[in-house]
Amino acid sequence: MTTHDSSRPTARISTGVVRGVVVDGDVRTWRGIPFGAPTSGARRFCKPEPASPWSEELDCSEYGAPAPQPTYSWNDKVLGSEDCLNLDVVRPHTDDRLPVVVYFHGGSFVIGSSFEPVLRGHNLVRSMDVVYVSVNFRLGVLGYLDMRTQGDDCVATPALHDQLLALQWVAENIEAFGGDPGNVTIMGESAGAAAVASLMACPPANGLFHRAVAQSPPLAQVHSRAQSHMWTKRLLQRLGLPAHASLQELRDVELASLVRAGQSMMWRGGELWHLNSCFAPTVDGEMLVSHPLTTFDRGDQAQVPLIIGTNADEASFGKFIYQRTSRRTRAAQRFLNAYDPNGSQEVLDAYDGAVTREEFADLLADAMFWGPTIRAAEEHAAHNDTWMYRFDYAPQALRVLGLGAMHTVELSAVFADPHSSRSGSIAKLGGMQGYDEVVEHMQSHWAHFFHHGTPLDTWPTYSVGEKGRRETMIFDTQSSVIDDPKPAKRQAWGQFHMTSWGLGRPELTAELGVSAL
Repeated sequence: MTTHDSSRPTARISTGVVRGVVVDGDVRTWRGIPFGAPTSGARRFCKPEPASPWSEELDCSEYGAPAPQPTYSWNDKVLGSEDCLNLDVVRPHTDDRLPVVVYFHGGSFVIGSSFEPVLRGHNLVRSMDVVYVSVNFRLGVLGYLDMRTQGDDCVATPALHDQLLALQWVAENIEAFGGDPGNVTIMGESAGAAAVASLMACPPANGLFHRAVAQSPPLAQVHSRAQSHMWTKRLLQRLGLPAHASLQELRDVELASLVRAGQSMMWRGGELWHLNSCFAPTVDGEMLVSHPLTTFDRGDQAQVPLIIGTNADEASFGKFIYQRTSRRTRAAQRFLNAYDPNGSQEVLDAYDGAVTREEFADLLADAMFWGPTIRAAEEHAAHNDTWMYRFDYAPQALRVLGLGAMHTVELSAVFADPHSSRSGSIAKLGGMQGYDEVVEHMQSHWAHFFHHGTPLDTWPTYSVGEKGRRETMIFDTQSSVIDDPKPAKRQAWGQFHMTSWGLGRPELTAELGVSAL
């Protein structure tokens, strides 16, 4: 690492010299460093290429452009650029050689950036003494839709290729920032945690990281052949293009129109009631040889230590969707049947028919997050050290509103920034009693994991088998370890087929001319 000006640190990487800034006198950061070339024009939907070298010193004091995405504002504005393959590096203002954390943001595969306020990492590197790398990658139509039916010069999941390229960049360049390329943890939340699981199941990523943290991963959201064909077809319809439209025609579509078409088919297509997200990683036989849960089941995933878990009230919004009990039960049956019509009743029975608002919300959360996460934890624990958690802490305002420990709320604790997350503005209204204790406890475990490959010894491993103990750390004002928190529900999900969406939609798969597998 080269520094000539203590307020504007420099680093020489493979493509040139980058100059960053010092924040508050104790954190160095380089923002918007290009790791990939622009993905517009003829490169849209393609495998990314490395960034081109530059000759002059590159000013990296400002954040780079995020991926193109909707803003959900009154004027339907689209932000971002197809020149979005950039990343941010943050570290303490020292010259120590430190472990590396590579972070992939969430956002339902369609929104988000490396520099969302809660993800900037300043407090994280201060308390955990690491080099933190936060990555931008393609999203939505441009990153998580398989266009190979329209031509063979593109890849199934461009975002996964972007994430792989970022890890390759880290392996080649992180020493210039004082990072240890032999101690790299990949970490993400929600869609970013799905990226972590996908990279664990991705053969080309093998050896590029040594630990993994997956927070609230929606692991069942992986496109089957039926979904892949369906969403490409629907995008073409939204754009007014024929089913046989070429990739060139899609590359000629204005960027904003493409993003808006993706947004429209997500919210107006009616498929969210079947847990059928239009954007997700696609099994392509190369990057993802099979569904990540299938890869974990075979033991073919990256053999690395793993922290994985969910929040207690991931889908608490589900309490307010339906007013009548009969509609809740029918909705639950519908989205379960889409995956496994033969196994859905056993799961529904474990939630007492999902009649009450609370049980329906619990079932929805577990279908999207906890059920698949438990499956991944069990399969990974058969071969590797695995630590399972549940985040129960909720500020007073979220408890009063009935939202509890909702999706994303744990980010405030991991990053030690109580008001920067999406739920932070609500949470601060009722006070944050107990927050400091939760932050200290959670960060101490995460930091020990980054440095040593294990959390503190007060958190036992999650184990399975005849003598296994499914010990789970419960993070709350008074944290504790519980063995197998929801055994009946876990057992129901254990028999549920969650890797082939579409088994319960034969009319749709027949229409598309493909199987659900």
